[in-house]
Amino acid sequence: MGETKVDFAARVREAFGRIKADIERTPFEYSESWSRELGAEVFVKWECDQTTGSFKLRGALNKLRTLSEEDKRRGVVSASTGNHGLAISRASRLEGVDLKLFLPETVAPVKKERIEALGVDVEVRGASCDRSEALAREFAARTGRVFVSPYNDWDIVFGAGTLGLELAEEPARFDDVLVPVGGGGLIAGTAGVLKALRPGVRIIGVEPETSAFMAASLAAGRLVDIDERETIADAVAGGIEPGAITFPLCRDLVDAIEVVPEGLIARGLARVEAAHGRMVEGAGALPFAALLRDPGKRAGRTVVAVVSGGNISPERFRALVG
Repeated sequence: MGETKVDFAARVREAFGRIKADIERTPFEYSESWSRELGAEVFVKWECDQTTGSFKLRGALNKLRTLSEEDKRRGVVSASTGNHGLAISRASRLEGVDLKLFLPETVAPVKKERIEALGVDVEVRGASCDRSEALAREFAARTGRVFVSPYNDWDIVFGAGTLGLELAEEPARFDDVLVPVGGGGLIAGTAGVLKALRPGVRIIGVEPETSAFMAASLAAGRLVDIDERETIADAVAGGIEPGAITFPLCRDLVDAIEVVPEGLIARGLARVEAAHGRMVEGAGALPFAALLRDPGKRAGRTVVAVVSGGNISPERFRALVG
């Protein structure tokens, strides 16, 4: 399947038809506080209100609903830092598909506990997201199960793109959409559908500087490895696997990637709580960190900040914001 020759609007609408009965159409809210502070018009897409607490259910459910009955019978295997794990666990229950889930040793406790509460067959193995995923792939090859990638899969991308479809259907006009970036599935799907339906909109990714794999790869013109360090935006941590479809999609469809420091992510968390009374996870605060980094940059523009997830414990949140 070619990168930019895909009919994103059609494929995302098909995905939406498969999953719409079991997902939330998440709130799209005007932010008086952020708009006043930035001299811009700021809207927030609260995807943290999605079932399982992040955008990931969109892709996971779409993927499982495109599998053959034989593939469903054999079961699936996946790996996750948490949000995809919650989503594929929920999707597998909805579809009656057996799931084996590998979690890295770095998984946030609150996410691990929620996954285990769903009765999923969980194995905590691997010191990193990459290693955990490699072990999951080995297990899938050995058992004949389908491996479900958190991002490197067209059906995952099209499912994630249903968030962009919801944005395209909003009556508000907007100039920029700021999207958190990890493996690139959310921004690739969002960019694909918005470039088709609202071609004048700029799609801007935001990554933590301690784990900015996509920014480094786009700068190099190829997928590269970096010296990754810990980030409070743990949901976007980890590298991008070789041959990932999201890299050429981001190269061709995303207008810019902005990289933000840890301190600004923590400030973004605190400011979101102060302005909206919500505790979101580190990855969900990435767009706000970008807004804080250069407040005058958005003056006079209409901006959408996508809050990708909200799976964080109150204790962890308080520790991050001080």
